[in-house]
Amino acid sequence: MIETNRPAAAPAEDEPDLLRDQFRQLLRYRRLLGAGVGIGLLGGVYLGISTADTYVATADVVLRAPTDDPFNPSLAPDKAINIGSERQVALSSSIADEAAKKLGVPESGVAGLRAGLQVTNPPQTMVLRFTYTASSPREAAKRANAMTAAYLLKRQEALDVTRDKMVKGYQDQRDPVAKQLDELVRQINAMPSGPGRDAAYSSKTDLQSKVNTLNSNIAKLQALDMAPGRVTSPATPPGDSDGPGLPMSLALGAAVGLALGLLAAWVRLVFDPAPRSDGDVARALRAPVLGSLPRDKTGGGPLLAAGEEDPRLAEEFRSVAFRLAYDSRFADRRRLLVVAPRGSSETAAAVAVNLAASFAETGKDVLLIEADLRTPVLASQLPTDAGGRPRWSQMPGGPGAGGPPGQQGDSDWPDGRQLVVDAGESGAFDLIPGERVRNVARALTSPRATRLISEADSPNSTVVVLAPPVLSYADALALVDRVDGVLVVCDPRAVHRSDLSRIRELISGAGGTVLGAVLHTPLPGEKRGGRGKGKGGSAPAAPTAPAPAPAGKSAPQPLPYEVAEAEQHIPGDGTDTVALRTVRTGRR
Repeated sequence: MIETNRPAAAPAEDEPDLLRDQFRQLLRYRRLLGAGVGIGLLGGVYLGISTADTYVATADVVLRAPTDDPFNPSLAPDKAINIGSERQVALSSSIADEAAKKLGVPESGVAGLRAGLQVTNPPQTMVLRFTYTASSPREAAKRANAMTAAYLLKRQEALDVTRDKMVKGYQDQRDPVAKQLDELVRQINAMPSGPGRDAAYSSKTDLQSKVNTLNSNIAKLQALDMAPGRVTSPATPPGDSDGPGLPMSLALGAAVGLALGLLAAWVRLVFDPAPRSDGDVARALRAPVLGSLPRDKTGGGPLLAAGEEDPRLAEEFRSVAFRLAYDSRFADRRRLLVVAPRGSSETAAAVAVNLAASFAETGKDVLLIEADLRTPVLASQLPTDAGGRPRWSQMPGGPGAGGPPGQQGDSDWPDGRQLVVDAGESGAFDLIPGERVRNVARALTSPRATRLISEADSPNSTVVVLAPPVLSYADALALVDRVDGVLVVCDPRAVHRSDLSRIRELISGAGGTVLGAVLHTPLPGEKRGGRGKGKGGSAPAAPTAPAPAPAGKSAPQPLPYEVAEAEQHIPGDGTDTVALRTVRTGRR
């Protein structure tokens, strides 16, 4: 008894593995990453060049409020000065106009003079920092100092105007009262002693008090220290330019560009419906990836792997066959259905043929059934000989496979015809070629097709069935319950994760099991929009002519689909047998 092991389902990957897998997937978007780095470098070059001749000079001004006692600790300058308003005043056009007069800048250049100024306020301070940017260090320092002086001058003028207005207001209040007081004094001097003179003295005292109060207010205003502030740090010509320099700009641009490229690649990855790794395929199918065909696989060549020309391809098929052989779900029944998701079945046909050759190499009796009755091509593309072992498909009743000769059965396929495929050093296996029929569903579900697939129940026998794409036709689903094990052959870049999940659901619903997947790259023929030439300069493919109708049967009517193209084959010309490479010790 051969001991087999059942492969576990797709293992749950831990978070570090998922992160590494996602990072590897991000690196596949090299164009986005390169575009991001390129844009970042261009931005770095622009930054380095634009700031190479830019110089910044800074001057600091400490503001103070008018006071009669600068050493009074109870006076809070931040309560008397609104630093935000003062910053807006420093940036106003009036300050720029005053500075332009001192610098001799014409009116047309006032806007440019104002544009180079920035005024900031360090937190928790009464300091205004004047920063000026210019194309030369001397010009930057000169203009910064001019803007500072213009601001202090304008602030001084504003404070003086405010004080003068207040003094004038008090004087306007005092002058009428003082005039009235003088008139009352003259009246008192002319009045005799008595109650009237006493009342006049009382009025004189009140008027004198008002005059003294107003004079006191005027004196306080005139005694105020109206200094608007002082320059604590005048602007000096800077020794270096303000920019980070071209090397630093390039480094920063490359870093920012790489971050943008990674972000764009991540967004592209999130919205990309195609699986970008073997793990995505395994998670969608809930089955392992059994192998990946080498990248140099070309379309249009022989279906059997060329051993000495491409040994990696033959070894990959042997590896897939080895993994299937040690899967108890396949080893119990030895029936394998090979399908593609949609589109062309060319690669699926190559996988089915080479797996049959690999099983035959291990000494098994292999039967390859071409259940693709819509575009059958294997008979014309494989090195075959008529005849074979009767136990595979010869049925009572002769070639008609359904009754006496000359009587048409339930279906035209399978008709008992079988071919022997010479796989060179790998041995030989039997082929039941496909044939275009009127009713595909009836042919695939006929009792003869069921008995044909049940040949795998014989000792040391294996049946490989090739079906059309499972999402294009329902032919494969009609065979799933009799084959059980399904191998999905797909190009991960041409199929969506939702398609793989749907395939798994359809196969599970039909009573089958997905044993695994074989991945491949896009065929060159698909990239060119047509089928490519095979290796060795084989001739272009030609349409297969319909076979003549057997005696007693009516000729088949034309079908509403295209006839598959097949390569021209000349039996016995020395090129019809392509052997798989023999496995040697140490070369696996």
